[in-house]
Amino acid sequence: MALPASNFKNMFLALFAVTFVASAILGVVNEATKSAIIKADIEQQNSAIATILPPFSYLGSAYKVLPSGEQDSLQFFPAYGKDSMRIGTAVKSYSRKGFSGLITVMVGLSSNGNISGFKILDHKETPGLGSRMALWFSDKSKPKQSVLGINPEISNFAVVKDGGSIDAITAATISSRAFLESVKRAHKAWKNDTSNQKTSTAVKTELSIKGGTQ
Repeated sequence: MALPASNFKNMFLALFAVTFVASAILGVVNEATKSAIIKADIEQQNSAIATILPPFSYLGSAYKVLPSGEQDSLQFFPAYGKDSMRIGTAVKSYSRKGFSGLITVMVGLSSNGNISGFKILDHKETPGLGSRMALWFSDKSKPKQSVLGINPEISNFAVVKDGGSIDAITAATISSRAFLESVKRAHKAWKNDTSNQKTSTAVKTELSIKGGTQ
């Protein structure tokens, strides 16, 4: 049996067929993994909320708030006690000024605006340097590092090198600045949220994991 002639038309058809099959396979794999990725993201988000807020009974419906003077809204997760009074808010914030770009942080704020906790959701900072954000800024034994319990509005919320009162991560000042910026952005949006002192009127949202409950 004679082989097809090696000409431009045949080569083009062969390349098109290979590309089409590869694209179809990638599409199937993407659809198969999309739901798993979404589920993992939700579980990570719920885990963060449960660990950074004061003890609560339930979450209200999530909503978005636009910080004054900015273009991107932040996602809010309000938490309520058994008496339906709001006792804290988890705010999904970010900074694009990390050493390696985007940093995403879930910030917990109590009803008085103090930082009750935080969770780094995503970053690409240098291992051993900027990647130490979570441990460095939550070390309660070192008050000049820890941001827990601080209200960014009434404190000198910046690294020492910038005239602030918070020690930056050793050899990772850029990552430190980005982390503090993300927390300040969350607090700024919280201040813009006119509902943050109200009782619950939203549909209750169940966490997919245990934790953070009264």
